[in-house]
Formats: sequence, C-alpha cells, structure tokens
Amino acid sequence: MDKPLPLDTIRTAISSLDADLLKLLAKRRELSIEVARSKAVDVRPIRDLEREKQLLSRLVAQGREQGLDSHFVINLYQAIIEDSVLSQQAYLQNIANPQDKTQQFCIAYLGARGSYSHIAASRYCQRRQMSMLEMGCQNFDDIIAAVEKGHADYGFLPIENTSSGSINEVYDLLQHTRLSIIGEITIEVGHCLLAKPGSKLANITQLCAHPQPMSQCNRYLQQHSQWQLHYCASSADAMQQVVESKDETFAAIGSAEGGELYGLEVLDAGLANQSINQSRFIVVGRKPVSVPSQLPAKTTLIMATGHKPGALVDALLVLKQHQLNMTKLESRPIAGTPWEEMFYLDIEANLADDNLNAALQELERQTRYIKVLGCYPIETVKPAELNQQQLLLKPIAETQDAAPSTALQAHDTNYDNHASDTHYAKNEAEIHADSANNKAVTSRSSVDFKPDCSSIMLASHALGDSHKLALALISSLPHQGWRSCLQGLKNNGFGAIILTHDIYSTCELDTIAPICQQLNIAFVVEVTHMPLTLPRFVDALYVSGQHMNNHSLIAQLGQQTLPVLLEKDPATNIKTWLGCADKLLEQGNQQLALIEAGMQDYQGNSRADLEAISQLISASHLPVIHRSRSNSQHAKTNILAAKSLGAEAIILSANLPTRTLTELVSHFIHD
Repeated sequence: MDKPLPLDTIRTAISSLDADLLKLLAKRRELSIEVARSKAVDVRPIRDLEREKQLLSRLVAQGREQGLDSHFVINLYQAIIEDSVLSQQAYLQNIANPQDKTQQFCIAYLGARGSYSHIAASRYCQRRQMSMLEMGCQNFDDIIAAVEKGHADYGFLPIENTSSGSINEVYDLLQHTRLSIIGEITIEVGHCLLAKPGSKLANITQLCAHPQPMSQCNRYLQQHSQWQLHYCASSADAMQQVVESKDETFAAIGSAEGGELYGLEVLDAGLANQSINQSRFIVVGRKPVSVPSQLPAKTTLIMATGHKPGALVDALLVLKQHQLNMTKLESRPIAGTPWEEMFYLDIEANLADDNLNAALQELERQTRYIKVLGCYPIETVKPAELNQQQLLLKPIAETQDAAPSTALQAHDTNYDNHASDTHYAKNEAEIHADSANNKAVTSRSSVDFKPDCSSIMLASHALGDSHKLALALISSLPHQGWRSCLQGLKNNGFGAIILTHDIYSTCELDTIAPICQQLNIAFVVEVTHMPLTLPRFVDALYVSGQHMNNHSLIAQLGQQTLPVLLEKDPATNIKTWLGCADKLLEQGNQQLALIEAGMQDYQGNSRADLEAISQLISASHLPVIHRSRSNSQHAKTNILAAKSLGAEAIILSANLPTRTLTELVSHFIHD
C-alpha cells in the first residue's frame, strides 16, 4: 500500500485548487455581465429556464463521469446561476436608472452594526457595488422619517419571515408613507446563542433578543424556560447588552456574523423553529424606479374593497382574468375605521406591462381605494430543477448505442427540446421496468403534466380539475350523535369528513359508514403508521403534516389503491413536500392531493400560505386543498384568497359554529 502524502502537502494542494476555483468563478461572473450587456441591446429576458435545465442536465451527466453526486452538482450550479442572475439584474437596473449612479448612499436600517437589517443592507449594496453610509435607527418609524426628510437615501424594513410570518407594524406604516418600494432582498437568518468568550451554556440565566427572533426560536426557548427574557430594540442592541453585562450569565440571539463584530462567541446554533429561516426586507426610497422589461418584476399595491359580499373575490378575479400571479395577500385594519380592512398585494408583473395596467384600471373602478406602493426587481431566484426521474438517470453512455465520447459530445451540443424529452422518456421506461413486481407503472411526478390538473375521486365526489369540495375535520366525538352531526355537515355543504386518528381509533366505524353512504359523504381517516388494517368502506386516507416526513409510511401509502391527502408540515419547505409526494407517486398510487395547512404570524394569528398555493398551482398538476385553522374574521379572507389562486378544496374544523361553517362553505363553493 502506497504511503499517503503528508497532510500539509495535501492541504496546500487543496488551498491552491480553491484559489483557482475562485478565480474561475470571478471570470464566470465577468462573462455573465457581458451577457447582460448583450441582453440590454437585444432586450431579451434575463432568464431562460429551459436553457438552465438543459445546462443542469448536461452538467449532471458530466459530473457522473467524474464520480460526482447529482445533487451536489445541482446545488452547486443553482447557487452559481443565482449569482449570475442577480448580477445581471443589478447591471440592467443601474442602466435603467441613471439618476441613481451616485456610488455612495446613506442607508437607514434598524439597530446598529451587526443587526439583521444591517446585514441585509450591506449585502444589497455590495451586490450593486454601492458604498454605504450607515444610519442605525431605533425603530421603524425613524427609518421612514429619515428617508422622507432626506436624511437617508434608502430605508430597509423587514416585511416577513418564513417562521414568524408578516411584520404587521411595517405593513401599517406603508399605509401612510409617501415613499415607494424600490427593491427587496431575502437573507438566511441563522439564529445563534451568543455570549462572552469563556461563557458556558449551563451558566446562562438571562437572554436578550428582539421580539421577532424570540418568536422564531420559541421552541428552543421552551427548552430553557428558566431563562429570564429581556426584549430589545434590535439584535444589535441585544448583543451590546451582553457586552456591557458584568458577568457571563447573559446571552443574546443574533447572527454569527454580528457576534464577531461584538467579540461574542457562539454557544449554540440553529435555534430557529424551521430549518430554513429566511427574512425578506423591502427597500424604500423617495422616488420610484424603472424596471427594465426583461427583468422579473414585482408590484406591490394596497386597496380597500367595497362593503358588499364577494367584493374581495371580485377584485382577485380581475387579476386572474388578466393572468397575473399574486404571491402575497395581507389584510390589516384601517386605523379609525372599525371592522374595515386594507389589503396588501404582491403581484409578479412589471408596472409597464399592459396586462397589469389594464387590471389596475379595472380595480380602480371596483375598489374604494387603491394605491401602488412600488414596482421593483424580484430578488428571489427560483432555481431551475430537474424532476425525480431526471435525477435517477443513468449516465448517457449507458443508455445510448453510440460510443461514450460520441454520446456525450452529442448531448453537450444538442439543445433540441424534443430530443431531450425523448431521452428522458427512455430512462423513465427503464426505471419503471425495474419497479416492484415487474408490473407496468405509469408514475407521474408531482410537477409533470402542467397545465392540466389531475382529478381524484372521494367516493362520488371529484376533487380537482375545477371541482370544488368542502371537507370537515372531526377531532372530537359529537355531542348530538353521529347521525345528527353528519346530517348537519351535509346541510352546510360538506361533501366529505376526515376523522383524526384519535377519533378513528376509538369510535365504532361500522356505525358511521352507513350514515355517510346514505348522505353521500366521503369517509376519510387519518393514518399515522403502517401496516394498518383499513375497513373496506374507507374512501381516502389523510396524512397530517407532522407525519409527512415518515418515509416508511409514505412508501406504503404509495402501494395503496385509496386516494391520499398529504398535508404540508409548516416547518418544511415546498421542495421537501413535493419530494414526499414524488416518493408516494413512484410506488404506483397516482391518487394524491396536497393540503396547504397555513402558517402563523408572531402574534399567533393563522393565515393561508398564499405563496405556497401559488407555487403549487404553477408547478404541480396535483389538486391543492387549503386547510383553514383560523376561527377569526380572517378565515373568510384566507379561504377566498386560496380559492382565487386555484385551490380545489377546503378543510374546516367541524367544531366551528354552524352559522360560520355555512357561510365559509358557501363563499368557497358558490361565490
């Protein structure tokens, strides 16, 4: 056996390779700017998703030849593509706004250096090669005032977080300011426990943090309920308090990057409730900006609808009729006007688009008040993704008759879509030929066959393909008896019931099933584990979000013949959710619907995850169900918004008052 090289020699070689890689990445970015210069002349879109998919497919094949994992190659190049897209956007945006060519800008943000707002502002300016004069502010009002009075050029305001939801205080400020939204940026928020050097986790008794990070890390804090909590104006303020403390019992929640600025050490990391914890910031300025037509743009507006039934739905249908994608809908009370609300909308469209202008003109006639807050480039780059079958492809040299070098060369230079589809179809056939029991399986990926929506049957009720259905979730035994309960639900417009596992495992199903059959109500039960002996009269199976990641359960459900309703775990992202759906579909069961279960803001209010619904409707052929968890006045707004985006069904708690159930079901099915 050959003697290995000395460790120092190996590390030196790796460092040399890393330096070469950085030089190549810098060169690649320079070339991407040249691409932007070309697109500025030809006025072509920044992104070509088909081209990106072909690029990824080619790189995956080349990576396999080098022994590299497909997911590693895809993740690496998705990051590179994101950098390229954002760099090109910044270049073209600067050309379109020559009045902003000043290289030094005064930026107002929350807190001091090291706060999350400071980090977001720094990254935004770095991307645009802007020199930043820093202006830390004590609160959101001060940020708005600094920009309005001309003391700062731009202000950075956090608008929402993937864990704690919308930041309502900022939405309320946007009602009254004269400023325009001119940009956005989303950053990963890595919450860490920070303390003085030498401190130990066991000795911490005091915690300093801004209310938002505390809300986003409340599960972690529940594990340390003995700590005394101190609320601070910003994460930077929290870190400063730790620095000024006299002992080592104080800790703060902040970023590792911010902790370094204050000389603090990381005692614990990954504190957030969700593994993916991101905050979105908006940038406000005194004047609106122009967004080149080839850039993906977002327009934010506020509106107040009229006092009549279905007014919000009518307004949202205007967007649908003009083929506009709404990614955000937020309602906030109008100050001084009880029980009236203002609606905030994010629409993926440029203010210069004819469709958006036509929609705005129509909305002006339908609403009592409407105002555009700004049009700006979209900073979130959604990655081009290969589907599950493409990730399982064998190297091209193994699936074609040509010699390996010839096959690879042909694949590298061939960008014909039809040829590419033929290649994938061949590999899908090979995959299915090896499936269990060697039987023919026509498996569909969760993102295949758009724009047609799949339809599944729950007893005699169709779910999907524009068929609307209401399902009642029953989590406790009905006081009035099963027949009276089910008859009441039928009268309220429900076509199906879902029994939670606790009820399903304790009650006598033989007494419920005949009543369901007589009333034509589909009978769905929650499953939490397999194997499970299912009565013959069960019409479908429900998997709650907390069991979504039970891969053994998902695989076995994929071998069932009954339809499956798969709910999203609020702590996971859409990509993981669709990955679970694909695992089920791959087993052969093609009767699948997806349940969006909403999200909670930091005040505990439930709301529909409209972005998730919008992304699913755009990307997946599977029927989408909205589960309403709200008992408040916002339930109607959430349901109507979900319906306008294309949700095919709703799930409501059977414990809601009868009048509320009747109203909500009627709005969803009949309005």
